Amino acid sequence: MSATVQHRLRKSHGYDIFVRDYPGDDDLAPLVFVHGLGESGLCFEEIAMHPLLAARRRLVPDLPGYGRSPWPERPLPLAEQARWLAAWIAESCSRPPVLVGHSMGGVVAQLLAEARPGALAALIDVDGNLSGGDCTFSSPAAATSFELFVDHDFRRLLEQVYEDGRRQPALRGYYASLRLAMPAAYHLNARELVEISAPGNLADRLARLETPVIYIAGSPGGASEESLELLARARIRRVKIGPAGHWPFVDQQAAFAEAVAGFLATAGL
Repeated sequence: MSATVQHRLRKSHGYDIFVRDYPGDDDLAPLVFVHGLGESGLCFEEIAMHPLLAARRRLVPDLPGYGRSPWPERPLPLAEQARWLAAWIAESCSRPPVLVGHSMGGVVAQLLAEARPGALAALIDVDGNLSGGDCTFSSPAAATSFELFVDHDFRRLLEQVYEDGRRQPALRGYYASLRLAMPAAYHLNARELVEISAPGNLADRLARLETPVIYIAGSPGGASEESLELLARARIRRVKIGPAGHWPFVDQQAAFAEAVAGFLATAGL
């Protein structure tokens, strides 16, 4: 089986989308990785090649407005991203995939699973927003006016991520992706993440999904304690991986791959 990744840019449901496509066994449910706020599929490049995951096809799109996907005419709200992702999955996958959503990507994946229960084989939520305590990057952006953020604060964010990356390796990759992000998309999606996280009901909503779900949290620097308590109350299967920050698949690749492979085996996928 070839491990060569195919990079392609093509129009999909009105948007030009950059996709990393790793070939695999079509008899297995594919993995679709969905990145977070300001991120791109670049963050998944190493974990997607891990031997424990390499048997199945892996698809890694850059969402509209992020990464190497050209900027759309307007930023896409989270619900619209979920609808686009569902349509893209339907045309790109021969069978329902396992969605691996990180941070904002976990929220987008959850919205998709709520709206289209049969579209996914399973959901792996990686440090996805569940409460206000998870809005580390989104809260400061949401508290700033659109004009000020686009004209000034987005550059300050880039500078801060660059400096913090001197001590946190995962942020070095984030900086590379963040430089390509559409500031207007970042600001809109940051505001939405704060709004959807504030009620603290996303864990209960996860528990009501018909789709098999696991939540993987980086520890101690990932999901907030409030969110971990909400997951426990909702009785959602969860795994802590550490020591790790918000990108556990970068900080602890082997442990993350083992957690994903174990979940897939238990789910019969």
